[in-house]
Amino acid sequence: MKTRHKRFILIMLGLLLLSGAAVLVLNAFNSNLVFFFTPTQVAADEAPRGKAFRVGGMVKEGSLLRDSETGRFVVTDTQKDVVVLYKGMLPDLFKEGRGVVAQGRLNAQGEFVASEVLAKHDENYMPPEAKHAMDQAAARRAPETTKP
Repeated sequence: MKTRHKRFILIMLGLLLLSGAAVLVLNAFNSNLVFFFTPTQVAADEAPRGKAFRVGGMVKEGSLLRDSETGRFVVTDTQKDVVVLYKGMLPDLFKEGRGVVAQGRLNAQGEFVASEVLAKHDENYMPPEAKHAMDQAAARRAPETTKP
């Protein structure tokens, strides 16, 4: 076999290995990708069924029910609500009327079963996606003014 053929085979083998590694990396990235949805999007059935995603907004006042190991609360974007169930200890900063992002899946009853709950960490912070969704919902609710 000529040196030229050997070099060609080595280059092709290297490209094949690089392609295989790229496919594995992209597959791992895609399987760990978690999208964010607002309660309005979840209510409109835009959220994936059977796949993990994040839902964020404000914890609705008066909606928090806790027992020894489970928490149940409602996340709202002031337009639609999503019931969230969480088994475990809620974060210390978690309170009604504050921002929250929960990661999990929808169950058969349409409730969001969270595997992780993240509370806002200071008075000025809200996830950008949740802030944007809250602003959009407020804009839709605001009465439109017309000029005479």
